[in-house]
Amino acid sequence: MEPQPTWAQRILEDGFGRVRESVEHVLLGLSPEKLVEQPGPTANSVGWLVWHLTRITDDHFAALSLVLDGAEPPRDRRAPMPPNQLWPSWRPRFGTPYPESSTGFGHTAENVADFPRIDPRLLADYHAAVHERAVHILRGLTEEDWGRIVDFRWNPPVIVAVRLVSILNDATQHVGQAAYVKGLLGH
Repeated sequence: MEPQPTWAQRILEDGFGRVRESVEHVLLGLSPEKLVEQPGPTANSVGWLVWHLTRITDDHFAALSLVLDGAEPPRDRRAPMPPNQLWPSWRPRFGTPYPESSTGFGHTAENVADFPRIDPRLLADYHAAVHERAVHILRGLTEEDWGRIVDFRWNPPVIVAVRLVSILNDATQHVGQAAYVKGLLGH
């Protein structure tokens, strides 16, 4: 018999599902040109924002799953890119000029402007794949997992529950920003 999901798993799955729906909605009807249009010289584009929130989700769930599978939580700020991300298999289709490990954190306005003109469907498909993996990891959590330390680089060290809320918060903010930018562009 398969274990029943906890209330926390159901709430987080619902939250990430709402981000998924919002990503689909914000990308709907955009051309590759509108996807990368910046409403101002230092503003983020819809495409970069959705890519960034997806990269963060991919990166953080990959790191989380490594620790849940027995790896030691990172202690060094220069920790390498988690090797089990989905991004390396998607990156060639995007043609981004960024290093493979880049999630967009610390990008300049010039980096944002370098985000490539791609079919918005490609971005939606990458997000769908990352979302599917995130839900799979969420559904596999046990009661004991919620309080496990997954990152010693912060004080206090980050536990699974806190990391999941952090990822969801970040994704929610960025998809809201993407919707706002889309509105500024007249869509």
